[in-house]
Amino acid sequence: MPKSFVYIGFLILSFIFFGCKEDVLPKPSAQLRLDYEMANYMQFDSPCDFIFDHNTETKVNVKDNCDVTIQYPKMKATVYLTYRKVDKNIDELLKDAQKLTYEHVIKADDIVETPFINTKDKVYGMFYQVGGNAATNTQFYLTDSVQHFVTGSVYFYAKPNFDSIMPAASYIKDDMQTLMETMRWKKSN
Repeated sequence: MPKSFVYIGFLILSFIFFGCKEDVLPKPSAQLRLDYEMANYMQFDSPCDFIFDHNTETKVNVKDNCDVTIQYPKMKATVYLTYRKVDKNIDELLKDAQKLTYEHVIKADDIVETPFINTKDKVYGMFYQVGGNAATNTQFYLTDSVQHFVTGSVYFYAKPNFDSIMPAASYIKDDMQTLMETMRWKKSN
């Protein structure tokens, strides 16, 4: 009989010490908060036939063929600009730019087109906002329709997951719109 009292006493004490804990509740889901400083811009006077403003937090590189990369090291993203001279091939250049954007339609939820017109400086184009988990979520093209044609797109060094990159994508989208608004051709018609 004394052994059974010891076992029962041990069980009661175990329940008291180990059974009086607070209930474990799952943590509420949260979003990663990414805040970026207000962008400051400076003019990039490329050795090519165009100039534009870019974010001072970026690194701009120009290749011999006037293709430009604008790198965002903190966001692990790059904006790629491709420059082509127009030589009676504006229809082909426009089709290629639109084809590049609409290749993402498989992964995209939607594609919003916003025309861009700057008659004073003869800069015309289209800005594309690609929704969903596409490889690129922002693209554009700019042209004067006679001599110059530039396409631009942003790519992140990560698997496309728009919810995760949304703050950075929104920040870079604003930079790309500033680039479009400040694009000027060095040789006017």
